[in-house]
Amino acid sequence: MTTLKGTADLCDEHADAVQVCEPVFQAYGGRHAFSGPVSTVRCFEDNSRVKEAVEGPGNGRVLVVDGGGSRRRALFGGNLGNAAVRNGWAGIIIHGCIRDSAELGQLNLGIRALGTMPLRSEKRGEGERDVPVRFAGASFRPGDYVYADEDGVVVSHAPLG
Repeated sequence: MTTLKGTADLCDEHADAVQVCEPVFQAYGGRHAFSGPVSTVRCFEDNSRVKEAVEGPGNGRVLVVDGGGSRRRALFGGNLGNAAVRNGWAGIIIHGCIRDSAELGQLNLGIRALGTMPLRSEKRGEGERDVPVRFAGASFRPGDYVYADEDGVVVSHAPLG
């Protein structure tokens, strides 16, 4: 799902219906603007649930990952990026780090993260999927809608036109 309106216009037109994320994210994917229904993962330095999510059908959704803000391990990289594109995910927002940034920049996928870290995540099979998460001053619930572009990231409980 792609919105024709930018986040600034959505904020102007729907000020009472959106949450605006703090400007903590960097853009890494080849798609600069993206939007879609939210699916979530909560994990810490273990991307097992992220891998599980992007290897399933995305159906135009955005995977929102609460990685606890850790900058010690990457939760997303080139292999998972290719899986996300192949399976129809619109984008990924990570409160944590990514790796393989040059490769991810070539993919038709929106990616926002706190930064890069070459060290891969641990694999302990931990984490939760489709639970409410909160970071960057905003709450994300499965089924909410997220909109991201060069100006920032906004969240709404309903789709915005």
